[in-house]
Amino acid sequence: MDYQPRSRVREEKKRRDRLIQMAESQPDWAYAFQDETWWSRFSQPDLHSWVESGQHTKLIQQTHTKDDPDPKALACYGLLVRWKNDKAHSQEKIWLRFVAGNPCAALTIKYLQWTCSKAHRSGKRVLVMFWDHASWHVSQEVLDWVHAHNRQVKHSGNGVRLLICFLPKKSPWLNSIEPMWIHAKRKIIEPDRKLSAQEVVSRVCLVFANPVLAFLQKS
Repeated sequence: MDYQPRSRVREEKKRRDRLIQMAESQPDWAYAFQDETWWSRFSQPDLHSWVESGQHTKLIQQTHTKDDPDPKALACYGLLVRWKNDKAHSQEKIWLRFVAGNPCAALTIKYLQWTCSKAHRSGKRVLVMFWDHASWHVSQEVLDWVHAHNRQVKHSGNGVRLLICFLPKKSPWLNSIEPMWIHAKRKIIEPDRKLSAQEVVSRVCLVFANPVLAFLQKS
């Protein structure tokens, strides 16, 4: 944040807060914090645990072998969705989609299509989405798709309109899904053996109470 004036960060945070307040006041709106993460099959997260005196819990660093058919890490899009129910009580859910390869503009568009469809089935008309300045977020291809999508929703009167709000650069504390990744990575670890890709996906989906869905793939 050294190169970004504090006044600009404050203004962008105020815009974020105004959009959240607006979304919470509309029953057919939702707002969401979006991010991507990679689930490593080899790197172990920092972990603290209580053990009996004289005992030790060791996380064994795993290594990749040539005969391992699975990728070293799996990329995943995540969305922390929040809304107010009919009784004005706050609700939230995590929506996950794993992808083949790494996030890119084409996969982000497919992910947004899936997200809008899911929000529409949930009875929402507008989805406010906060995300960072990742290259696939700021790509012209994605921005053009969002513009065309919103235009189509407006003309047809059917679907979910997307309001994209960029978070200040280097301000991860403004993205509420970020700490959830850390806690989940601690929950899925296996101290003394390597997890398969399928085991990683299953465990992550179990942590966030998500169904295991097919990976998004580029056409």
